[in-house]
Amino acid sequence: MKSFSSLSFASDHAESLDRAFAAVQKDPQALFTDFQWFLYQGKDTIFFTAFSKESFDKEKLKDLVRHVVSLAPQLTHGFVGARPGHPLTEAQLDAITSIEMVDEFDGYPDKWLGKSEDIFDVPDLPLFRFMAATRKGGPDSQGRASIMQVRAAHAVLEGSDAALLTRSQTAGHGIQSNKENKVPLGDRIKGAIGAGLAASIHLFFAHLLSPPEKPWEFKTLPLKRDRMRRIANRLGVRQRSLYFAVVTYALHSPTDRRYNQQVIAAAYTMLDTRRTAIDDDFFRVRALMAKFPFNEDFVAYVKGVDRVLDEIEAKDITEFQTRVLAMFSMHRFLHRFFPFLYGPRFRRFQGRTDTVLTLVPPHRTFGPVTEWMMEPIYCGAFHAGANICTFCPGREYMTLNFTMEPRHMEMVSQIEPLIDRIETMELPAHDKPESHADA
Repeated sequence: MKSFSSLSFASDHAESLDRAFAAVQKDPQALFTDFQWFLYQGKDTIFFTAFSKESFDKEKLKDLVRHVVSLAPQLTHGFVGARPGHPLTEAQLDAITSIEMVDEFDGYPDKWLGKSEDIFDVPDLPLFRFMAATRKGGPDSQGRASIMQVRAAHAVLEGSDAALLTRSQTAGHGIQSNKENKVPLGDRIKGAIGAGLAASIHLFFAHLLSPPEKPWEFKTLPLKRDRMRRIANRLGVRQRSLYFAVVTYALHSPTDRRYNQQVIAAAYTMLDTRRTAIDDDFFRVRALMAKFPFNEDFVAYVKGVDRVLDEIEAKDITEFQTRVLAMFSMHRFLHRFFPFLYGPRFRRFQGRTDTVLTLVPPHRTFGPVTEWMMEPIYCGAFHAGANICTFCPGREYMTLNFTMEPRHMEMVSQIEPLIDRIETMELPAHDKPESHADA
C-alpha cells in the first residue's frame, strides 16, 4: 500500500479560517467541494468501530472526541452555527456522544450498524457521532471492556482520514474549496458542456430507472491477512485482486440477476498520491470502473480480475475522475434552481453497477488516539442504493464491511467456504514473481 499525505493541497490556516467564517454565515456547506456537497446531499455516511481493552465513560469519550477534532478540523465544518477550526462546545460534545452499558458484546458491531441518517436530523449539530458500549462486568474473556463507534457524514471523513487517525496523525485537508484550481478558459467551456450533458443524462435515467426503496442490511466479516496472503501468492495475483474476486464471486453467483451476465460490473476506489490541479481539493480517493469477466472456474476468474486491474491502472486514471467531478459541479449548480430533482429517487440510482469495492489504507494503531484499540478494526460506508463492500486492513486482520440489499447479503455466508475450497485446490505454478503477488 502506498504512503499517503495528510493534506490535499497546501493552505494558509489563518486565511482558511477567515474565509470560513465569512462563508458559513450564509451557507453552512459553502466550504465544501463539489464532491463533498454531492455526498452531503445524498446523506452518505461512514462508520468506524473497534473494541477497546479499556472501559469508556462519558468524559473519556468526550476527551477522545476533542483529540480527534484537533487532528481532523474538517469535523468542525458543514453544520449550522459551525465555527470552522475551533474546538466544539461542551453542549455540542454532550449532544454528539453517548454511552450505554451492556451485559455482553454478542452481535456487535453488526447490531450497531445502519444508515446513520439521524446525523442530518439536527442541522446545528456537527456531522458526526461518537458512541460507546461498556461491559457491566468488566473485560470479557477476550479482554474486551468496551466497543466504540464513530458515525459521520462521508462529506467530512474518508477512509484515509480514519487510517491517519488510527496512527494518531493529523488528518486535515487544507482549504476545503476548489476555487483556486485554475483551468484554461477553453477547457472550462468544453468541460461545462460535457458536464451539462452528463448531469442531464444522469438526472433523466435516475428518475426513469431508479429502483424502489428496499430493505438494507449491514454485516462485517474479519479475515486473517496471513491466510489470504498465502493464497494470493499461490495464485500469483495481487492480494487486492484476490479480495475483490472472492467477494464478487461469492455475491454474484451464476444465477444472480446482473446487468450483464457475462461480466460483474464494479466501481472501485484507490488512493493516488499524484495530486493534480483537476483533483478534488478534499477527497484523496480516486474512483474507477471495472468489468470483471465472469468465469465459474474461480482460478480463471481471479486471474481475470487481476488482469483487468492491470489494464485499467496502466491507463490515465484521471480521465474518469475528471468527468465525475465536472458532473458533480453541474449538479450543484442545477440544484440551486431545481432542488426538487434531487430527492430520494435520485439518490438511489447507481447506474449499471453491480458492486462498489472500496479498499481503505491500512489502519494500524499507534499513539494516544488509539492506544486502547483492539483488532479487528471495522470501517464501512453507506450510499443509498449502492451495494458496497469496504475492505479495511489492520496488522492481523482484513475486515470486510458490507452494506447491501438482502439478496446479496445472503451470499456473504458463502465467502469463508469459498476460501476454504480455494486453500484445498491443487494450483498450477504461476508465472508472476512473488513480489507482484504480494502487492
